[in-house]
Amino acid sequence: MSTECKKRAVLVGCNYPNTINELSGCVNDAKAMREMIVSRFGFDSENVELLTDEPESTYKPTRANIMAALKKMVVAAKEGDALLFHFSGHGVVDVIDHHQPSKKGEAIVPCDLNLIFDVDLGQLIQQLPSGSSFTIVSDSCHSGGLIDKSKEQIGPHSTLRGIAPPVDYKTRGISIETLYQCLLTAANVISGTQSFLDITAVDNAINTGTDNMTGIGSLLTIIFGNNVSLKFLPHYERDILNLRSLTEDEGILLSGCQANELSLDLRASDKTEGKAFGAFTYSILKVIKESNDALTNRQLVVKARNEIIKLGIGQQHPCLYCSDENADAAFLGHQPNTTTGA
Repeated sequence: MSTECKKRAVLVGCNYPNTINELSGCVNDAKAMREMIVSRFGFDSENVELLTDEPESTYKPTRANIMAALKKMVVAAKEGDALLFHFSGHGVVDVIDHHQPSKKGEAIVPCDLNLIFDVDLGQLIQQLPSGSSFTIVSDSCHSGGLIDKSKEQIGPHSTLRGIAPPVDYKTRGISIETLYQCLLTAANVISGTQSFLDITAVDNAINTGTDNMTGIGSLLTIIFGNNVSLKFLPHYERDILNLRSLTEDEGILLSGCQANELSLDLRASDKTEGKAFGAFTYSILKVIKESNDALTNRQLVVKARNEIIKLGIGQQHPCLYCSDENADAAFLGHQPNTTTGA
C-alpha cells in the first residue's frame, strides 16, 4: 500500500440562480461539506475542489468543469486514497431508448444543464487503482442509481414516520419536459446570435420524435458538440466504448433519496439553523457534528434517516449502495483519536 494515503474531494453546489430551476441551499451544502471534511476528516484544503454557481464564482459547475475536476482527482489517485464527490443540485431520470435497458439512467444536472449520467461516473470509477475508494454523496432527486451495479444496503423499504413536510421547500429535480424547454430556448438563442449553430439543426432536434430525452440528447449535442454524456454519443454501446459494468465493491453511494423519489431543498428556517440547505446534506452534517466516534457508511445513513424524520419529512428515503465490506467501513476512512486529529 502507498506509504502516504491522501484524501481528495470534488464538491459541487448548483443553485441555478435567476432561472426557473433556482434552488436555495446547494451552495451552502457544498461549502459546509468542505468545512466539515477539512476540520473533521483530515482533508487538505489543497486537495479539495469547490465548484459553485454563485455570481462571483470564476469556476462554475458546468459539465465540462465537473468532469475535468473528477478526472483530475481520479488520475492523481494512488492505492489507499479516499476520494469524495459531493453533488448538491437537481437530478433527473428517464428512459432514453425504451428498447434498450442500458439507455435508462439517472443523471445529475450541472449549471449549464449538460447532464452527467451514471455511466459517466462509472467510467471514472473503473479507472481507479486497486485499494482506493470513491464515495459519492448526492443530494439530488432520483440519486439512488448513480453507481451501476451497486448493492442496495439501505433501500427505500424502511418505514419512515414523518409529519407534514416543512412548509418552505422545493424539490431537487427537473422534469424532462422543463429540461427540454430550457435547452430548446438556449439553442434558439445561440442559433440567433452565433453563426456556427445552424437553425436547421435545432429544427431537426425538435423533430426527433415524441421521446423528449432523445430530443434533449440532440439539443445537448448541438450546443456542446462531443462534450456530452456517453449516453448521447452516436451508437452508444458499452463494448464499443470499452466499458464494463462495475462490481458491487466499486464505489460507495450515499443518496439523498431512492431513484424514483425526490430530495428536498429547504429554505432558511429555524429547522436548519437559519440557513438554506438540502435536507440530506443538513442531516448528514448534523449527525457527524454530534458524533465523537467514527461512523460507518451504514450508521451514517441510518442516523441521517432519523434526522430526516425529525425534520418532518416522510417522503424522502436516504439510501446506501455499496458492498457489504464498504457498508461497514468508516465513512471517508475516518479514524478518531489519531495523531493527526482527523
